[in-house]
Amino acid sequence: MDYLTPLFLLLAQPAPEAAKDGPAQAPPAGPGIASLLLPIVAAIALYYFMILRPEQRKRAGHRSQLDTLKKNDRVVTIGGIYGVVMNVQPDADEVTLKIDEANNTKVRVQFAAIARVLGEGPPSDKPA
Repeated sequence: MDYLTPLFLLLAQPAPEAAKDGPAQAPPAGPGIASLLLPIVAAIALYYFMILRPEQRKRAGHRSQLDTLKKNDRVVTIGGIYGVVMNVQPDADEVTLKIDEANNTKVRVQFAAIARVLGEGPPSDKPA
């Protein structure tokens, strides 16, 4: 209960009296609404240019790669599987990949499962 004593003393003090010599002065004005909104607007602009805009560009670039996907393109799936596109079915949202040349293994995946397009044609086995 002793920790409340300073609070009671502060509240029990009388309010300061106005000067009797001149007119009553208004309390000082606080910061205007424009100065309060400026940091908020700056934070929103920073968030847009640092996070949202680059992410939108990245999504648009990935979408354009998927739209131009064609047979014999080399791709990597989001699971890390490398393959060569054998068939593209945009209406079924499906791509058929050949992932093994020796066994002729094929896998059907959704467009969303393609992480990136590496290029056209099978990888060359020639040393550089």
